[in-house]
Amino acid sequence: MNDLWVFAYGSLMWRPGFAYIEVVPAKLFGAHRALCVWSVAHRGTHQRPGLVLGLDRGGSCRGVAYRVGSESGDSVLAYLRKRELVTNVYQEVRRPVVLQRSTPEVAEALLYIVDRRHPQYAGSLDPAEALDVVRASHGPSGPNPEYVINTADHLRSMGIHDAGLEWLARQLRASARAEG
Repeated sequence: MNDLWVFAYGSLMWRPGFAYIEVVPAKLFGAHRALCVWSVAHRGTHQRPGLVLGLDRGGSCRGVAYRVGSESGDSVLAYLRKRELVTNVYQEVRRPVVLQRSTPEVAEALLYIVDRRHPQYAGSLDPAEALDVVRASHGPSGPNPEYVINTADHLRSMGIHDAGLEWLARQLRASARAEG
């Protein structure tokens, strides 16, 4: 059996929750990172949905790829399905990603693409509306602002510029300071 590659673009980058052999910067073509999913199971509730990231069609996305040993593949796959497919807003797919090593190489990676037909697909929200939603949301996995701030910080530490997430993180930090 072969090792399993898992592409991460959001919270899986800073909280994978599984053991891996290596992590490599990677790029996916054909989808981009977007705050486009109403979260009712992790960073919000049915009564007050939060917003989380999804891979939406078009463009490209920089993230990381985790290599999981073949002996752990089944358990990691079960973990990811439990974490990512709670409400089936994501579709589990395998796509080629470019591993950004000194000599780039292509690997097939497991990843989760947002299903635009799902009721939890939020589409592209106005930034002020997204800020209001994130600021007010909290779910079983924690506060929605924590998710956005941690993801923005992690992306920045990797040299990945995401203007939308950075703006939201700045606004959320300012709100937290103002509230004391």
